[in-house]
Amino acid sequence: MAEYKLVMPKMGESVFEATILTWLKKPGDKVAQDETVLEVATDKVDSDVPSPIEGVIKQLLFEEGDTVEVGKVLAIIDTDQAFDQPDIAMDDDVTEEAITTEPQVDEESPVEVIEQSIAKAEETAKPAPQLAVSSSNKYFSPLVLNIAQTEGISLSELDAIKGSGKEGRVTKEDMLAYLKNKSNGGTTVSKEAASPAPAAKSPTPPTAVKSQVSVGRNDEVIEMDRMRKLIANHMIDSKNTSAHVSSFVEADLTNVVLWRNKHKNAFEKREGFKLSFMPIFVEAITQAIMEFPMINVSVDGDKIIKKVNINVGVATALPSGNLIVPVIKNADQKSLVGIAREMNDIVLRARQNQLRPDDTQGGTYTISNIGTFGNILGTPIINQPQVAIMAVGSITKKPAVLETTQGDVIAIRHKMYLSHTYDHRVVDGMLGGMFVKYVGDYLENWDVRREV
Repeated sequence: MAEYKLVMPKMGESVFEATILTWLKKPGDKVAQDETVLEVATDKVDSDVPSPIEGVIKQLLFEEGDTVEVGKVLAIIDTDQAFDQPDIAMDDDVTEEAITTEPQVDEESPVEVIEQSIAKAEETAKPAPQLAVSSSNKYFSPLVLNIAQTEGISLSELDAIKGSGKEGRVTKEDMLAYLKNKSNGGTTVSKEAASPAPAAKSPTPPTAVKSQVSVGRNDEVIEMDRMRKLIANHMIDSKNTSAHVSSFVEADLTNVVLWRNKHKNAFEKREGFKLSFMPIFVEAITQAIMEFPMINVSVDGDKIIKKVNINVGVATALPSGNLIVPVIKNADQKSLVGIAREMNDIVLRARQNQLRPDDTQGGTYTISNIGTFGNILGTPIINQPQVAIMAVGSITKKPAVLETTQGDVIAIRHKMYLSHTYDHRVVDGMLGGMFVKYVGDYLENWDVRREV
């Protein structure tokens, strides 16, 4: 019987690690080929990791809640099935000996006492303890939180520890170093926390104080799920990063409505799905980006990164009530029908929780259809690291004044508001306003004789 090493798969061009949500198998369980062994999560999408072979789970090398790099071994599977797998080096931190052997502790060695407490925390690292809500919005793994709880480290103290992991995350090694240093009478904190603030040359705004929420006897306390926490942090980060400004136009969509009504039945019969307004809006935005390419940028410090590709994200509401933004890549290279097909595919997979991590990566501009919920106007938050986002409201019938050769007349027209929110650091009012006006004009001048 041979041993197969199940590794963390590559899940997208810019995805380098994932967090283990749930092990669906335990040691001794049989697993069929292509059967899901565990569920993992990136910063946007939850995914299944199947076994490419049939066998028996011998060993799980990580706990639920652990963040694992792409390519690291997750589990060992005993199998009689032939397979071809290149040699994969085991992580020194997750060898069988490290997992199954109890550490030998010298009572006179404070370092080994600390290591023992960390080992115990590792064994009980699911689920993560709820210390409190971090004011710094830092992410702490369940293992780090368990170590902090075991060692009596407060959340404010944990916030101050300088992390060496990806995006400054605090790792097990950081905790070990901090506890060793603390046992010797010192501390290791971040430079920001350790350095005194320079004298202010001008008045500074007061530090925001977290409000104290009272909970009544009959109030229901609902724990945020993982995606809701990510959304909350992403929205706060965007407001703290960008100077949000919004411009609005009202567009006459009568030509668009008449054209869609003319073609929607034949389109659905041919394509197998309904022709919605959203592909038309995406095409209009794509044309506007080609006309005003400085909307298709990101900010990196004092540099502006002008994007070559036009990748339009489509904000999609999920059955859970959460929000996700799958991306239509290279929208400028697709026809209206091509945009419609891809949008139908990604939105359907989003609602069925079947998106791949790469489906939500690389967006350069985002559109949000608030009209789906009967809203006529909204001011969306920019989807970082983009610099602009557009919201389209509901299409409503309104009386409008039309200019004719015989004079002005009042007619019933199909109207819609477009809201354009942009980052005023790099997009001024003229550019932001001209962009949304271009989109509105593109929709108003829709050719009713166009074929689909």
